[in-house]
Amino acid sequence: MNPFRWTFRAQFLLGFAICAGLLGFALYLEHFQGLVPCPLCTFQRGAFLLLAAVFLLGALHSPKSKGGRRVYALLSLLAAGLGVSIAGRHVWLQNLPPDQVPACGPDLSYMMEAFPLGDVLRKVFTGSGECALVDWSFLGMAMPAWSLVWFVLLALWALYAGFRSRKTYTFR
Repeated sequence: MNPFRWTFRAQFLLGFAICAGLLGFALYLEHFQGLVPCPLCTFQRGAFLLLAAVFLLGALHSPKSKGGRRVYALLSLLAAGLGVSIAGRHVWLQNLPPDQVPACGPDLSYMMEAFPLGDVLRKVFTGSGECALVDWSFLGMAMPAWSLVWFVLLALWALYAGFRSRKTYTFR
């Protein structure tokens, strides 16, 4: 048996741990470094939370059938795809020329209280000036770009875990 062939459960637990670590880092930056998340950052956190939930459910269930593993892989792909679309929009906003950046709007908590959900989603995805602000970067990439990278990597990891062939070993 190849010791480097992880089980589906171990692969999905790693996906969950990575999502939890990324969310923990975002909370650290918010509460200890004073970085206030913009609405698109908040939605990206929601996508990471959804992806973490799918990874955790898949790991706990650990289906033995190909079909079951593939369902969890596709659910992970949907959650990661949502994250890719949000982070991609955020990266696009951050790379707009300064004269094309939308004006800043109200914060997300106020919008959730004052407007219908459809209007809130439209406003958030349209973006605002605060979403175009780059206040943290690592190796030349801002946080939304790193989120985009992680969503893509986690989607590929889930697809690998769900669709790779698994050899069955019989003991005689």
